[in-house]
Amino acid sequence: MEQQTITDKDRALAKRCVKCPVCRRARDKQQGLAFWFVKTIEKDFCPACQSYEKVYGRQAHEPMWIH
Repeated sequence: MEQQTITDKDRALAKRCVKCPVCRRARDKQQGLAFWFVKTIEKDFCPACQSYEKVYGRQAHEPMWIH
């Protein structure tokens, strides 16, 4: 299994995804238009969402904390 190197740019983009209102709502609510948008569209086009997945090991729409 190839291990990816996480750069400072990846961390900065992941931080942008953490603060993004659309991604944050998708992570918090787990339903609705924002969730659908992040789950189906943004993950393929948004570099911040891709970096979030690389840095945190989970997709941008998945909750930060599992209850």
